[in-house]
Amino acid sequence: MNKVFLAGTFLLCLLFLQNNSLRAQHQLVKKWQTDSVLKVPESVLYSAEDKLLYTSNIDGSPDGKDGKGSVGKVGLDGSIIKVDWVSGLNSPKGLGRYMNKLYVADLDEVAVIDIKAAKIIQHIPVPGAVFLNDVSVDAKGVVYVSDTRTAKVHRIQDGNVSTYLENIKGANGVLCIGTDLYVLGNGTLWKATADKKLTEIADGMEASTDGIERVKEGEFIVSCWAGVVYYIKADGSKQQLLDTRGAKFNSADIGYDAVHRIVYVPTFLRNSIVAYELK
Repeated sequence: MNKVFLAGTFLLCLLFLQNNSLRAQHQLVKKWQTDSVLKVPESVLYSAEDKLLYTSNIDGSPDGKDGKGSVGKVGLDGSIIKVDWVSGLNSPKGLGRYMNKLYVADLDEVAVIDIKAAKIIQHIPVPGAVFLNDVSVDAKGVVYVSDTRTAKVHRIQDGNVSTYLENIKGANGVLCIGTDLYVLGNGTLWKATADKKLTEIADGMEASTDGIERVKEGEFIVSCWAGVVYYIKADGSKQQLLDTRGAKFNSADIGYDAVHRIVYVPTFLRNSIVAYELK
């Protein structure tokens, strides 16, 4: 009897572990894709306040000062509201929001857009910047912006610019969470605490790591420009959710609706945004 009981208990434990393992796996289920009328969309920012998406349109060379760039608006159903909502930018990439202001990484400066007025109200030059890429704004309105080609992350507070981190090779995606700053660079995810101490969270991802969004405490979605999206777990392990490299679809700086678990992926040269539900 004891042997039967033990065998049954063992089997139940195996089934429990197997079910937990299966539940730990995630997937992206495609919901919609916009028409291909955007202009090299590099970044998507989900706005719960406005119930829409903001997207940066490079519309030219990724490092060109040509004045062709813009920020557009897209509906949460994939409808195009306005491609060139605010124009006059050069090579806009990462987007961040604080209250009624939208911060845009634009090569060697951060452009500040008044959302209600739909116009650029300030240009903040970043000394020595070459290729500003992603933006994140903390709860106090302090702006962090990465420079991929100089391996730095800059900090902007009350219009004053300082260098916050250095030697982050391929610095790209940035994300503020409390007093911590998460930074992507060349396939690695780092966490910088308030005293600038760096800790490696995950590595071994495709080298073109681009966008980062938090799913829940300790777990993230990470995109790579080449066409790969990962789920990063609390223990630093990763699961590949998407690989569109064969189809030559890029996955640049993603946006995320945490309430409805929707990941918004800009496809760069395919001029569209694809929405996926995270399961």
